[in-house]
Amino acid sequence: MLVNIHKLFLVLIFLLIPGRNLVHAQEIWSLKQCLDTAQAYNKNLRIERNNIAAGAEKEKELKANLYPKITANADYKYFMDLPYQLMPLSTFNPSAPAGQFKEAQFGVPHSINANLQLTLPLYNPQLNGAIQNSKVASELSQLQYQKSQEQLFYELTILYYNAQILYHQLAFLDSNLLNTGKLLKNMQLLREQLLAKGTDVNKVMLQEEQLSTQKENVSSKFQQVMNILKLNMGIPLEREIAVEPEIHFRSAKDYTAVPTPEMRMIQTQNKLLTNELNIFNKSKKLPSLNLIASYGTTGFGYDKKPNTFLKFFPVGFAGIQISYPLFNGTVTQRKLAQKKIEIDNNNLHYELLSEQNEIQTGNAMRQRAVAERTVTNTGSQVALAHKIYEQSILQQKQGTASLTDVLLADTALREAQQNYLNAVIDYLKADLELMKLTGNIPLNK
Repeated sequence: MLVNIHKLFLVLIFLLIPGRNLVHAQEIWSLKQCLDTAQAYNKNLRIERNNIAAGAEKEKELKANLYPKITANADYKYFMDLPYQLMPLSTFNPSAPAGQFKEAQFGVPHSINANLQLTLPLYNPQLNGAIQNSKVASELSQLQYQKSQEQLFYELTILYYNAQILYHQLAFLDSNLLNTGKLLKNMQLLREQLLAKGTDVNKVMLQEEQLSTQKENVSSKFQQVMNILKLNMGIPLEREIAVEPEIHFRSAKDYTAVPTPEMRMIQTQNKLLTNELNIFNKSKKLPSLNLIASYGTTGFGYDKKPNTFLKFFPVGFAGIQISYPLFNGTVTQRKLAQKKIEIDNNNLHYELLSEQNEIQTGNAMRQRAVAERTVTNTGSQVALAHKIYEQSILQQKQGTASLTDVLLADTALREAQQNYLNAVIDYLKADLELMKLTGNIPLNK
């Protein structure tokens, strides 16, 4: 019933619009075309896609820490003064008493070292936890992208609806100006025939000027909405496009509620916080284990004659390195306490959002039902007001109705038209809001 009334009403509009086919001179974009273009070129979505790519690179960076690391090291040292060491005197004289020492210099002036070192983490609870967190963070980035998609779909659809409503307001004003122009010519003719007063003509002229001013204001608003629409789509502002004149009604239906991207983000944040809590627990109880190896050469040189020399000796080793935290104050305990509080707040946030969503969903359903009935009623009122206006014009020509009756009928017609447009936008917004609250925004568009 609602859709049929709307179609009949649109036919009435197009019959009243002078030059109603001028919109086809511009490139007409459907709502789906606008949404598809925004998916590709909207800068906010492009930023979110870059964030997803950066998150994927971060995960690869952390996984790269599991691979063996090989470093090359080299150094050269020249000792102006060789290091001293105290040697027990018994080393040089077995009969020397205990507790006596003799200083001795070790080494040669020139020392050269070169080696390759290998490190391979066998088990590291912090590194493993960081890799798990990076996966959850990537999932969180995906959900943030979906949330941005949903918000863009919502805002772009509202802008498109507003553009359509403003277009129809301009259509109404064109129709009203046309009718007022006919009335003004009729009143001027009657005045020439001394059948109307000059004040009657002035009243109609005033109404025509008011309609012209109103049309300029609506045209300005329409251009502003179109510019914001282009900005959200990511296309140049100078590109001339037009929206579809026909407003497509979706039949009211019950949407199956599914978790919204925002609610899923809170759940994923909870998973991230829980992972961080587990990391702290494991790092407090489990050791880190690394495989280490080194191979190289050490050179010793002496440059005093007659015994100058430079000799190199190989050196290499392999082993296991274990690191176990014994005590780091109360830092870990404080971090554990913080994460538990954050997890509790996260759970409370999810419960609060669920309750708010339930209330808002109920309100949106009631608002949509009211708006649907209002669209039906105001659509019938517009048709009736137009009929009354036409009858008033005919009666005024026949002398059975005054100019005041015609002006009142014209005002009633304009009010009915505006009420209808308001009801249409209220219905579309309520239905869109209900889609958003129930998680039914089609993100694939």
